[in-house]
Amino acid sequence: MGRARLARLHGIATSYEPAPGRSVQIADDTVVAVLAALGVDASTPHAVRTALAAYEDGPGSALLPRPVVARPGRPPDLPELPEGTALRVETEDGEADEQVLQGPAAPAAAALARLLPPGVHVLHAKAPDGRAARVPLIVAPDRVPAPPGRSHGFLVQLYSLLSRQSWGMGDLGDLADLAAWSGRALGTGFVQLNPLHAAVPGPPTDPSPYRPSSRRFPDPVHLRIEQIPEYVQLAGADRSRADELAARARALRGEVLEAGALIDRDAVWALKREVLELLVAVPLSPGRRAAYCDFLAEQGRPLEDHATWYAIAERHGPDWRRWPAGLRSPRSAATARLRPRLRDRIDFHCRLAWYTDQQLAAAQRAARDAGMAVGLVHDLAVGVHPSGADTWAQQDAFAAGMSIGAPPDAFNARGQDWGLPPWRPDALAAAGYAPYRELLRGLLRHAGALRIDHVMGLFRLWWVPEGRPPTEGAYVRYDGEAMLSVLALEAHRAGAAVIGEDLGTVEPGVREALAERGVLGTSVLWFERDYGGGRRAGGDGADPAGAAPGTADAAVGREAPGTADAPEAPGAARILAPEEWRSDCLATVTTHDLPSTAARLTGEDVALRARLGLLAGSAERERSRARGELAEWLGELTRRGLLPEGPGDEEAAVRAVHRFLLRTPARMVGVWLPDAVGDRRPQNLPGTWDEYPNWRLPIAGPDGHPQTLEELAASPRLHALMRELADGSR
Repeated sequence: MGRARLARLHGIATSYEPAPGRSVQIADDTVVAVLAALGVDASTPHAVRTALAAYEDGPGSALLPRPVVARPGRPPDLPELPEGTALRVETEDGEADEQVLQGPAAPAAAALARLLPPGVHVLHAKAPDGRAARVPLIVAPDRVPAPPGRSHGFLVQLYSLLSRQSWGMGDLGDLADLAAWSGRALGTGFVQLNPLHAAVPGPPTDPSPYRPSSRRFPDPVHLRIEQIPEYVQLAGADRSRADELAARARALRGEVLEAGALIDRDAVWALKREVLELLVAVPLSPGRRAAYCDFLAEQGRPLEDHATWYAIAERHGPDWRRWPAGLRSPRSAATARLRPRLRDRIDFHCRLAWYTDQQLAAAQRAARDAGMAVGLVHDLAVGVHPSGADTWAQQDAFAAGMSIGAPPDAFNARGQDWGLPPWRPDALAAAGYAPYRELLRGLLRHAGALRIDHVMGLFRLWWVPEGRPPTEGAYVRYDGEAMLSVLALEAHRAGAAVIGEDLGTVEPGVREALAERGVLGTSVLWFERDYGGGRRAGGDGADPAGAAPGTADAAVGREAPGTADAPEAPGAARILAPEEWRSDCLATVTTHDLPSTAARLTGEDVALRARLGLLAGSAERERSRARGELAEWLGELTRRGLLPEGPGDEEAAVRAVHRFLLRTPARMVGVWLPDAVGDRRPQNLPGTWDEYPNWRLPIAGPDGHPQTLEELAASPRLHALMRELADGSR
């Protein structure tokens, strides 16, 4: 009982429900391991008693919780404070206000909070008995900003979008051009991207954007080299070398576009990096130097640590856990001694972060200048690589020896391990959620909206102890009110909307809490069904295809998230009528982890999985299931008058499913860009690694031949589809 109580005090669930009405107890040794990752020894009865006593003497008896969270619609949750306790607030701007309690604490604190602007302030409390506390006071808006009006836009994996100017993979110049063209010519309101987070350096580099080294800074592999101002100043031998590298890049681009080669991120980066080494040697003009210094000052220690990690990785490899012992901490004496010797390399990586930030800003300006109401929608991955820059720089914030994943359920009896270390909820709270705030602030710098992968992770995550199967994990609870309040605060400051990827298994109350704070959900056409009692497949587990983040994790031999099949009988659940959809959502037909629409319509998705041995049952059984589901949908579209061309026309059927989306009240309607030109290949096939070229395919037409941005812009098929969206969004 003592260990279970200790677990509850630290937010660790001692049971879970893999299916409604069935409860599974968490093994004691799992609870002990998770508590140990939180710095709590529960290995023996004596250790449990000691830990309980320490909690009662520490957090359990604290005058104030850390931090205090308040918002207009909800007063702060404070313990009873002695009458006569003085509460004093220091605002972010240095102003102060004080109140002496003459009654319960919560109303007094709420009154103080109502007078404060949104922000992270400091709350002081001093009781008559001499006890004192000083904690962060986070005052947040009730809701995140709503997207302006109704809009439609593209969903695209940036690397897959090549133009005649890019160097073998899509870049930020292509992004700016896509935004400028689609906003002006097609009336789109947004472009949603894959995560652009900094990758763990290779070679080989993991091509997945969902297992980065750092989520705090973007990856310079996305740079458009020729748009860096110093490029035109290269002269002499440096100019000749840059021209030679550019020629090799054109050849690399040709291999992808003409010869059917895969996108080779490492080859692209090798060419770009060599040119960037030349560019950082070009003296900055006075204005550029001042702007760079401002950027360094604004980013501060987080950027210094980020660049230092990459500089040390050049010497000792990309796994800091294998570096010399003295360098395994950013605050060690050995690291401090090494920094001056690495100053040039640190400056190199800082300069790349600045270049990338500038081009992201230019892409968002291009989107807004083209009339986009939202512009860029960036994507926040659910975690980072255990050996990368973020875990080195913020070790206290991550739970060592733990990985997040998913428990066993009706679709995957083995559970899932995603190979990503979780944030410690206690460390986040103790820091006033500073790591989380800094992360959001960086992502929202040049965004009109932010998509949060696996948004359920703001409330709880399944922790798997290292070396154990995912069946032997446990849920760890986060303070959802605090996490949402920080999100609302930073989104408010940026004027950005937020989209939560809430597909798959969602615990009761989470979707309602997200909606209350104005976070849009994600609704995928094929999964929007009613299984009775108002239960929808898009969020309550009836199809988990989008439940898990990213799905790159087969790279490390783990179960790839989102690999379970849909329910066998599509007719067992009624297709939701368009008017039954929620309005506060991003509605799409497909996602990066699912088959393209053309592949579903032609059956090529089943054929591909059959060739790779990924079907749970026989190929004929799966083909029959897919044909039945498709026939049901085509019948629904026909009955609603959305498919007047008839079910035999593939292009017409693609337009019809998007017409269906337009009948819903969804605030945002997204078009998977490959769908617009009939691409039949998924960008990512969960459950595969070497068997399929995940994250390495350029956008292509129905015949598999890659299409450049210029060809996309001239595509009759794309324009026919987007006319439907433009007309229906008015």
